[in-house]
Amino acid sequence: MNTQLNYMIAQQRIAELQRISERARPLDEVRAGQPNLSQPASAVSAAARGRHGWMAVALVLVGAGWGSNQFTPMLLVYRHALGLGAGSLEAMFGVYALGLIPGLLAGPLSDAKGRRPLVLAAATASLLGSLLLIAGSRSPTLLYLARFVAGLGSGAAFSAGTAWLRELSLLAPGSADPTRAARRAAVAMTTGFTIGPLVSGMLAQWGPASRVLPYLPHVAFMVAALFASARLAPETITRRTRLTVSAGLPAGRSRRRFWRSVAVMAPWVFAAPAVAFAFLPAALGADRLTGGVAVTGAVTALTALAGVLIQPAARALDAVRWRWPFGTVGLLVCTAGLVLGAYAVRAGSLWLLAPCAVVLGCAYGLCLVSGLIEVGRLARPEAVGSLTSVYYALAYIGFATPYLLTLASPLADYQTLLLILAAAALTSAAAVASAGPPAANAAVDDRDRGALPDNNGVVLDAAG
Repeated sequence: MNTQLNYMIAQQRIAELQRISERARPLDEVRAGQPNLSQPASAVSAAARGRHGWMAVALVLVGAGWGSNQFTPMLLVYRHALGLGAGSLEAMFGVYALGLIPGLLAGPLSDAKGRRPLVLAAATASLLGSLLLIAGSRSPTLLYLARFVAGLGSGAAFSAGTAWLRELSLLAPGSADPTRAARRAAVAMTTGFTIGPLVSGMLAQWGPASRVLPYLPHVAFMVAALFASARLAPETITRRTRLTVSAGLPAGRSRRRFWRSVAVMAPWVFAAPAVAFAFLPAALGADRLTGGVAVTGAVTALTALAGVLIQPAARALDAVRWRWPFGTVGLLVCTAGLVLGAYAVRAGSLWLLAPCAVVLGCAYGLCLVSGLIEVGRLARPEAVGSLTSVYYALAYIGFATPYLLTLASPLADYQTLLLILAAAALTSAAAVASAGPPAANAAVDDRDRGALPDNNGVVLDAAG
């Protein structure tokens, strides 16, 4: 019975999205069942929109990730140019997380009003964040504002954009199952996390106008991403509903599993990379190197690259369906990376920044994909954006880790603080393992079996 219900839901969802694509096609093309060659060359066919729609949304996620991470190597530039202390710089890095929280309201809002307007607005906010960083090259106040706006755009893009990409990937031209769709979103974001600091770090280190030029490539990229998504990505929410801010979870086992597994793991998603690229370089004295800005950018890019490369392994681990959620593996890797970071601080070795970045980046990739897959399984179809927002809100808590470590430094040395953090990660791994293996479709198991709502509120008769 569960298999039949799952199949009915999947078929109804795919059929609905295909009808959206059909309505976007020229009438003659729909009737003929083939491209209408009489259309002008500039017209975008429905087939092209279906095939390339998810790619266009992926560009927005790449740009949002780029905009969120391009600031990291610039911390050293502002330290020297504006005379800012370590506490101010960590706070400037962390104010980004404050912008993420209201931005995450885009998830439930997009469930009710549609993905397209929210994601396009998020891309515009990310673009505006870079323009404010350029304008604030001599003003710490403007830099704080720019980081907040960047967080606002990233939060909205990551929540509503992930849901939109997932839905477009499930269209027939998108040729993806839910696991592959989650991986596409994770790869897109992480690609942006990789490119951003690498480009800004290199340009700030060796280019002219070190507080302006590093942000210009992102401005150009976001303009292109905005154009592509506006032109190629169709709306996937066809029925507008009232806005309700909720977790998107049914009552029962799904809710318990979310809080025992996903919520425990989520803060470590960004705590691991934040320690690697925002805390360890400063703790090891990378700012005293001649090429310190480039080194910080390279460490940030290496962290994100490791997160990308480990994601196929994450998918393979999920396919194994062993007795523990594979997020447990990510937390164990995070524990190892934090212990290695503590050793690096004790040894004072800058060369250990690279292996720390790789290990903590792998932890990030494993935890991120694990959480997105679990969210896809646990969320009600009509509230995917809402639960994605909750997941990211919990994950973004991890961005405060470098600031909290700096704040606690009068109480203990960095080595001790990192070991305490490693113990907390290990405890989290044990808690996630205790939640047991994931169900194939927990949200469906918790539903009323008499009538199952699809993504747009249509009730399917499950009697057959």
